[in-house]
Amino acid sequence: MSAVEKTLSPDDYLQWERAAESKSEYHRGTVTLMAGASRNHNRVTANLSGEIGVRLKSSRCQHFSQDFRLWIPTEEFYTYPDLTIVCGKLELLDDQFDTMLNPTTIIEVLSKSTAPYDRGEKFEYYRSIPSFKEYVLIDSERVKIEVWQKLESPNVWALVHETSRLDDSIQLMMLPSAISLQDIYAQTVGLLHIND
Repeated sequence: MSAVEKTLSPDDYLQWERAAESKSEYHRGTVTLMAGASRNHNRVTANLSGEIGVRLKSSRCQHFSQDFRLWIPTEEFYTYPDLTIVCGKLELLDDQFDTMLNPTTIIEVLSKSTAPYDRGEKFEYYRSIPSFKEYVLIDSERVKIEVWQKLESPNVWALVHETSRLDDSIQLMMLPSAISLQDIYAQTVGLLHIND
């Protein structure tokens, strides 16, 4: 990811981004171009999208891929999470069906270059979203998943599940059944195992 040397208003960014051929993030005037994803990143995202989609077929929740933009007004932040789940009515920024406001679960697939940002600043920005209740971090270079959830106490988040075992599974708040790590990491290549 690399910052563009110009400052835009949120409205100018959105107009520019909707016409752009590649994706970028926006934070308080600064535009950051997004790099392409690795094979494992794309595989994990596709695998998980399929598993979530099957589980949400008869649900009041729906999920969206990394092509669906998220706007966080309090942070003046536009971004593209890898996957999101929205429960209840989907709230949109405007009449264009491309920018949401109210994710319940956000899933980020980590790479070496993005992991510190996804764990740090980005998670901080996400926590300002009132509807946001669950954050899932999935490593694309080794077998490792973390599930963070918002507790009943205001603004308190806890790591409720962490695993590096391929024979394990994760249970997300809005899904009726768990997803195995074998299904999440199916057809990936060259993954490191923490226990190796």
